[in-house]
Amino acid sequence: MAQTFSPLLQGQGLPEFRAITADQVKQDIPVILKQVDEAFTTYERRLEAILNSETALDWSTVMGPLQEFGERLRWSWGVVSHLNGVCNSSELRAAHADQQPEVVRLGNRLGQSQVLHSALTRLQESPVVALTPTQSRILRSELLSMQHRGVGLCGDDKAKFNEASERLAALSTQFGNHVLDATQEWTLKLTSRDEVAGLPQRALEALASAAKEAGESAATADAGPWLLGLDMPRYLPFLTHASNRSVRETAYRAHVGRASSGEHDNRALIEEILSLRGQQAARLGYAHWADVSLASKMAKDVDAVEGLLEELRVAAFPAAERELDDLKAIARRHGAAEAKELAPWDLPYWSEKLRQERFDLDQEALRPWFPLPQVLDGLFGLCNRLFNVVIEAADGEAPIWHQDVRYFRVQRQDGTPLASFYLDPYSRPASKRGGAWMDECLGRRTNPDGTHVLPVAYLICNQTPPVEDTPSLMSFEEVETLFHEFGHGLQHMLTTVDEPEAAGISNVEWDAVELPSQFMENWCLDRATLMGMARHWQTNEPLPEDEFQKLRKSRTFNAGLATLRQVHFALSDLRLHSRWTPELGITPDALRRDVATTTTVMEPIPEDQFLCAFGHIFAGGYSAGYYSYKWAEVLSADAFAAFEDAGLDNEQKVQSTGALFRDTVLSLGGSRSPSEVFEAFRGRPASTEALIRHSGLVNA
Repeated sequence: MAQTFSPLLQGQGLPEFRAITADQVKQDIPVILKQVDEAFTTYERRLEAILNSETALDWSTVMGPLQEFGERLRWSWGVVSHLNGVCNSSELRAAHADQQPEVVRLGNRLGQSQVLHSALTRLQESPVVALTPTQSRILRSELLSMQHRGVGLCGDDKAKFNEASERLAALSTQFGNHVLDATQEWTLKLTSRDEVAGLPQRALEALASAAKEAGESAATADAGPWLLGLDMPRYLPFLTHASNRSVRETAYRAHVGRASSGEHDNRALIEEILSLRGQQAARLGYAHWADVSLASKMAKDVDAVEGLLEELRVAAFPAAERELDDLKAIARRHGAAEAKELAPWDLPYWSEKLRQERFDLDQEALRPWFPLPQVLDGLFGLCNRLFNVVIEAADGEAPIWHQDVRYFRVQRQDGTPLASFYLDPYSRPASKRGGAWMDECLGRRTNPDGTHVLPVAYLICNQTPPVEDTPSLMSFEEVETLFHEFGHGLQHMLTTVDEPEAAGISNVEWDAVELPSQFMENWCLDRATLMGMARHWQTNEPLPEDEFQKLRKSRTFNAGLATLRQVHFALSDLRLHSRWTPELGITPDALRRDVATTTTVMEPIPEDQFLCAFGHIFAGGYSAGYYSYKWAEVLSADAFAAFEDAGLDNEQKVQSTGALFRDTVLSLGGSRSPSEVFEAFRGRPASTEALIRHSGLVNA
């Protein structure tokens, strides 16, 4: 009987997402792993024969097959991991967890191959092989990666290293699942107008819509009931606008306590993850995990990172203290009982009141000017203006995983295709993890038959979904988030590097990877960009000039508190991975609270178990690397300053500077070091001046 071909075994092209089932993951991932393992064994024998002979190695002999193995595994397992993030279900989660140890095992086998390591080393040292600078950089990265995968270990050390690698992968997935479940499971049914007083109409509609989905068929925005949740589209507007302090407190305590108790408790997982990372670092010959992380980044060492964070902390702390005093003052002016002793659940509420008072700016009232379709038009228009590319909708031309997902094509002005991307914009708390991210569906590469594969990106957001006949009306922060993720996507899609190991974001040092994303955020307040896309979704009226000016003036509002918050996250991450050990005698939370004494102006409440939901470092790629946001912000602010220097109203210079940014930062990817790429664009090394100026902390 003929067996139906599984979409997971396709191994190339766009995946048939909706045809992939949990049963196929269980059945087909082992098949793929076996195929790759057998092919790699044959490849090792061929390399060993060459190494034992006088035959010279060349790039294609070593790297060609390696690229094929890597892509075969990345394609299939990448689709499973993607679906686990955007279409999570108990069945898929279980299938992913079942196969993950075997995937890690195969990764370790490839990463620990002595034959491959010898071949790469000989290729690197060969006096007869003329390597390009890109190929030399790739080899250095591959050899460092193999070192970090344990290629230098043997015997008991190697066995323990591999066992810990598998355990760490499982813990990371479990951590993320706990956060997803804890976020999804907490809801609060609100039935009286007093409980939702102060909420804008759009927020009431969102809460009523959630209640309807939960079975309250008669729920309306005006009469309720309303269902509050911990997903950002519901939680953040409530903390910002709800005048009922008691309900704000309830929601805040639930949010900061996520995944810290019961069956979803991540506290023990955190200790185990940190302990295992410390042990892995020791096996590899490093003092701690932070040194492992920094070995492949721009930052030289822990001291260099701490130095940058301290520079920012010193500038931000007094500003944050003044900003907190301002919040207490406005609470006093409104006769609020909490004015003497503000609590964390008061800060978003009084910050919004102060923003309205100081700038006459009501950010919630601006949402009608930012419907998603118009924001996309503005974003695509900016990309055409800066990078000379055309972006067109191609819905229906590619398989999708959810009805909300859209598909777009990127091409040159003459119609030559460059890339494509998926956009999954809306929050789905029950099945989609929170946050926003860009990931690789397909990377730029050349197939063995000479055909070219163009890049395809996943762009994932969690913004406010449409409600009935009203489109997704975006907050300005959601606009910035979309531009941010699209910056990552542009680096992936506009690469001109032919070696897949250095194309797009591949082989870009982690503390430089946020450069294009944070660079794109700056354009949200560029007059031509903002005023070109901000039109009322019903009347098509442009955003009033005074509202634009208010947005510009409020750019650095509470910049001290915002900067200090990022420093707190980054320093907590760094200290946990450079100083915490089980023998220290304190919990990771206690160490984080010690960091908080100099990086917060309001002590975290006892229930604040932020680390339990810190997915960036415990379920993502930012361990001992969260500082990267600030490190890259130095680069991104200075990059945008090039356009300011040229004159943002000088269209010819904006376009020529944009073309240079495209041909360096977006084009060169990981083919050269970030400092080289930046200097190729800017003509000099990066300076912190623009960041300090943009942050409004110059006189702090």
